Order: sequence, then C-alpha cells, then structure tokens
Amino acid sequence: MSKLVISIHRKTGEKDVTFKVLYCGICHSDLHKMRNEWSDSIYPLVPGREIVGEVIEVGSKVQKFRVGDKVAVGCLVGSCHSCQNCVNNLENYCQKNIPTYGAKYIDGTITYGGFSDFMVEDEHFVVSIPNNLPLDAAAPLLCAGITVYGPFRYFGLDQPGMHVGVVGLGGLGHLAVKFAKALGLKVTVISTSPNKKKEAIQHLGADSFIISKNEDQMQAAMGTLDGIIDTVSAVHPLKPLIDLLKSHGKLIMVGAPEKPLELPLVPLILAMERLLKADVKYRFVIDIGNTLKPCMLLVFGD
Repeated sequence: MSKLVISIHRKTGEKDVTFKVLYCGICHSDLHKMRNEWSDSIYPLVPGREIVGEVIEVGSKVQKFRVGDKVAVGCLVGSCHSCQNCVNNLENYCQKNIPTYGAKYIDGTITYGGFSDFMVEDEHFVVSIPNNLPLDAAAPLLCAGITVYGPFRYFGLDQPGMHVGVVGLGGLGHLAVKFAKALGLKVTVISTSPNKKKEAIQHLGADSFIISKNEDQMQAAMGTLDGIIDTVSAVHPLKPLIDLLKSHGKLIMVGAPEKPLELPLVPLILAMERLLKADVKYRFVIDIGNTLKPCMLLVFGD
C-alpha cells in the first residue's frame, strides 16, 4: 500500500532553520483545534506543537544551529520582537504572536504544525535538544512540560517541602507530578479515576491520591495545599478545589475547557463558611477599629 506524504513549507530564510520532523506529541489542544471548539480554526489544518526533529538546512545568518543538530519547536513560531513582552522574553504575551499552526505567518502563509514531514522556523523559536535526552521523550516537554513547569517557578511553588495538588493525571498532569517531585515537593494527585491511583503513587512518586468525587477524602484534605496545578480540559467545579487550599494558596489553571468555568468568589473573600464547618482553631476575630474596610478577618490558632 502506497503512502502519500505531503510537505508544504516555505523556503529557508536567512534566519530560518529547516528540520525533518522525527517526533510530535499529541496535545489536547490539537483536538480542540481540529474540532474548531475554540471557534478560531483555519483550514486546511495541520496540528502538532510538541515537535522534535533533525536540522537539514540553516539560513545564512543562523548562529545557534547547524546541520545534524537535534532541535525542537513548541507553541509559537513568531512574534513582533519589539513590544515590551518580546523584549522581556515573554513572546507568548505578545499581541502579535504567531502560533505554530492554524495561524497566518508574517508573509501571509498559513502555519502548519508538527504532523508534517518538514518544518521551517525562525531560529529564535527553535531550541536545542541535549544529546542524552531521548527524542520521543523530549517531545511532550515542548507544550505539556513547559505548561506545568512554568507555574511552579513563576508562582513560587518550587520550594522543597511545599504541598501541591495536581488535578488530572493525563499528558500535563503526569509531567506536573514528575516536576514537583524533582523539585522536592509533597504531591497529592486529585482525580475522578480511582484506577489511576497505582500509577500516580507507585510509578510517578505522588505522596497521596484523592478521588475528587469522594466527599470524605476531599473534606479530610481541606486547607492542606499550598497550591494546585489544574490540568483538566473538561468542564469541572472549582469550589471543591479552592476548599483544599491553605490561606493565600494558589489555584493555577493550565487546562483549556471548551466552555467557561464558574468561579465562585464568595469562598475567596469570606470566612463564615469555614466557621460553619468548624475547620478553624480557635476563633475568628474581626479587627473593626483598625481598618477602613467593612471588615478584616484575623485568624488565631493553627
């Protein structure tokens, strides 16, 4: 049976790296885009943004790469290079950033992702792969990996001894657990699937496992987590997760549900519900005299 291979890419520019795609991870976002669930898909569509390959040609002004290098490309292939976000290496916030696929490049052509056989990209958006890192294992790091690693660092959830929760044990979640353990954190996996407990604890090294539909388990874990990385891409309630956080804990959403989630604000600003549940020792005291706000709550005890 013959195989039809289609390769559509531009010519190698002076700052471009052309590489043969060897591996590409499949991201849940690929599914959203293929189904146009975000209402922004451009067809024909070639997904793939966890891409690893081998350089076969470089432009005349390329400095970081040469033919034969193992390289990777993630979620972006272009930006304006001049706004404050670009200057600060935050191209993902650039208003003119160009996604790896399903977008228009600066020359007006449509960008195609890693389900291609070859790619041509600006060297600024290409990264090197260490020789000792298996290429197939490296691919998921380009989207899922950085998506969960970044929040640990950016939001200060990277201090050994901290207790973090990871919601969902899929492509993002399993990497979140591995990164968290490598950072020296205590990890609780929160999942709707009891059959993932063995994988989470015995294979990935999680310290505990909670079934999110089990009210007793969720109640027992209330107020124990410094932060939560929520990787779920389906619609799900947030209030039960908020209840698991310590005061000033952080809930970080990295999943991308196709429909908006409801964010209950009352549990974030009031303590009466905690008082009703008797989960505070020993007394809430309202500091009425020293604040201009309607009330300030101080918690005494541990």
